[in-house]
Amino acid sequence: MTDTPAFALNSSVGLAIVVVFGLIWITFGYYLGRSNKTHEDFALAGRNVGFAFAAATAMATWVTSNTTLVAPQLTYQFGMWGMIGYSFAALGLILFAPLSARIRELLPHGYTSGDFIRLRYGKWAWRIFIVISMVYAIGWLISLGMAGGILLQALSGLDYQVGMSAILFICVTYTLFGGLKAVIATDFIQALIIIVGVVLVAVLLLMRQGLEPVHETLSMNHPELLSLLFPAAIMFLFNNIFFGLGEIFHSNVWWTRALAFKKKVAFKAFLVGGLLWLPIPIVTGFVALAAPQLGIFPASPDMVGPSVAAHVLGTFGAVVVFIVVFSALASSLDSLLAATSDLVTRDLYHKHMNPKADDARLFKINRRVIVGLGVLTWLFCLPQVATLGALLNFTGAFVASTIWPVVFGLYNPRINGLTAALAMALGTTIGLIAYFSIGFYVAALSACAVSGAITFVGVKLSKTNFEWCRLNEKAMEGESG
Repeated sequence: MTDTPAFALNSSVGLAIVVVFGLIWITFGYYLGRSNKTHEDFALAGRNVGFAFAAATAMATWVTSNTTLVAPQLTYQFGMWGMIGYSFAALGLILFAPLSARIRELLPHGYTSGDFIRLRYGKWAWRIFIVISMVYAIGWLISLGMAGGILLQALSGLDYQVGMSAILFICVTYTLFGGLKAVIATDFIQALIIIVGVVLVAVLLLMRQGLEPVHETLSMNHPELLSLLFPAAIMFLFNNIFFGLGEIFHSNVWWTRALAFKKKVAFKAFLVGGLLWLPIPIVTGFVALAAPQLGIFPASPDMVGPSVAAHVLGTFGAVVVFIVVFSALASSLDSLLAATSDLVTRDLYHKHMNPKADDARLFKINRRVIVGLGVLTWLFCLPQVATLGALLNFTGAFVASTIWPVVFGLYNPRINGLTAALAMALGTTIGLIAYFSIGFYVAALSACAVSGAITFVGVKLSKTNFEWCRLNEKAMEGESG
């Protein structure tokens, strides 16, 4: 039995990989950033992103520390439903496809998801939404920073804080230089690396380990991991579906992409991105099922994926896993930095603090916010206080409460601001109560159910008939002027 597997990579090799990839991404970001002339160029890549880059950034951004580290962790804890349930998060991307086309149509000059909530529901719902968005964004940023440290530690034995600091510095720097153009372009390359790397690891693992020994060990010693009637795992399956929907439907990461893609590209890009992402958690989760057969029981469950892959595949496999997970982390961290900085710049600074700020000022503030978010995330990541799964699922209670207000707000003119505000506030509250009193695997489910009930009742009682043209803020300002 192995509690702490030997490190598959020499610490200097792991550090060298980080340095090489870091220099490549930073140089690339600087090169692309030279064409950014306005705040819109920096924040939304000129609203002119084509299909190939759009589909790649959608897929790569959704392949995060969750997919590469937490999916194995949850498979290790919940068995078959862990990896199958995690793959259902692809529904978020797939179902966002029609919403993204609607967003592009209704908000031709919009910048953020906050713009939609403010124009559609008014200030109270907007403020509640911003709080939810910031809690989620900071939680996700922290989980990504932590994952960088966990990756280096699990594969090469380098100090956790070294890996965490390195991934944050690299992503902050090239995002600072290039904005969304750099984020999307690097995502395209990272998507190719992820797809090739995941397939390669899966093939090598099957060739060297096989299915039969893994299945035999699980059947004898851990039969619950193979059971499709594992109660907590079934709850996790449904919870994860709504968590994934909430993550994508509310997050400015995806709204900025919907607003940055060409008009006829958004629907196809999110659909293809979701289909490409679907098998990845199953492949990465399968790795964890081999842990009991190999006698690997890591001190922290979120280290199980890298530990098993490195143990079975040796140095070459460890290098491949390292590069894949590093690319996955970078593709999500840069996207979140860019989108969250846009939200802070547009919704907090421009709309609350300085409504008269011009384009040049917003451009400058946006870049300062990226640095500030990087420093804040680094400070929160210094003490490794929770596992990745526990940290991220805490935010499920927040984001799942936004699903119904967002969907109804885009399609139903009857829902009003009071209903949306109550749905988000009470949904989040009940979700948090469920998180602490029952478990993380029901937080999003509870929040979504309460928010949905309030939304449906509110729509039935409402006499509102919203005019969609009011979402075109620039046109409305022109008319009033």
